[in-house]
Amino acid sequence: MPVATVGIGSNLDEPAANCRQAVCLLQQAKDFHVLQVSSLYRTEPVGGPLQPWFVNGVVRIQTALGPTEVLKALKSIEAHMGRAPAVRWGPRLVDLDLLLYGDCVYEGGGLQVPHPRLTERRFVLIPLLEVDPDGKHPETGVPFAAYLAALGTAQQVEKLREDAACGI
Repeated sequence: MPVATVGIGSNLDEPAANCRQAVCLLQQAKDFHVLQVSSLYRTEPVGGPLQPWFVNGVVRIQTALGPTEVLKALKSIEAHMGRAPAVRWGPRLVDLDLLLYGDCVYEGGGLQVPHPRLTERRFVLIPLLEVDPDGKHPETGVPFAAYLAALGTAQQVEKLREDAACGI
């Protein structure tokens, strides 16, 4: 079965608790088997309006669903948690992004995999490398570590002491 990589983020209410709840809901989803969960990171917002810092992490799941079905399931979890449509790159209760779907390169139905801004975001690459240290971009073959090194340290990312474990 394919392994999908999901980015998790939140910057409203209790962001770390929101991320942990999202991990719990992924673990409870009948079509997903959670393989790995990264640490949580406090991260500086990138783009969008002035807003609170985020908490971000990455989860790797095994699933028989295709990429568009995974996206639908992620959007369902967001809705279940209370996310409402809002300003692009604005504050959010929870954000679940399909970052990778195995080595698949896919575009259609409003979905692009790998995520089009994956290589531009330290808040994605750092937790991604924690769960997949040898990972490479499916289109370019370039290691994710090389993308991270090229970004420098302009985007602040701080590892939190609390983890994203669900505890169920």
